[in-house]
Amino acid sequence: MASHLAVAVSVSAAAPVSSPRVVAASAALGLATPSRARRALRARVPSRGASVVCQAQGGQDTAIEVPDVSKSTWQSLVVESELPVLVQFWASWCGPCKMIDPIIGKLSKEYEGKLKCYKLNTDENPDIATQFGIRSIPTMMIFKNGEKKDAVIGAVPESTMVTCIEKYVVS
Repeated sequence: MASHLAVAVSVSAAAPVSSPRVVAASAALGLATPSRARRALRARVPSRGASVVCQAQGGQDTAIEVPDVSKSTWQSLVVESELPVLVQFWASWCGPCKMIDPIIGKLSKEYEGKLKCYKLNTDENPDIATQFGIRSIPTMMIFKNGEKKDAVIGAVPESTMVTCIEKYVVS
């Protein structure tokens, strides 16, 4: 599920705590304070220079991009769809939306041919969000035969989404 992520930061073990590179290293190492990052670097690397490389393992090289739906395409893509449709209501500034995005992408690939998946930006399409009573994002709604059937609110685990989807797809 996670895509590959590499962060490289070169830091001198003697760099001041407030150095932008030490601050970046503390974030890359997941340490609470830059001074802890500097101490960790000194303990791990005996030389004067240090390199910190973090990489998330597993998953695919890139996230699967879920296509957008808008007010102008809503009728043809959601209402008139022969397959059930999952719509993720989201906004670009929403942190939890970014967290669930890779899960929705993965599910769109897994249920290809059984379920259509789209994203609707609530900032760009407030009319549709209001029509369906969206008060919190991310909200994922399942539509079948053009009618709203179910909704899941929040950045939930993949298993929660699968349980919801399985009720509406044909095996």
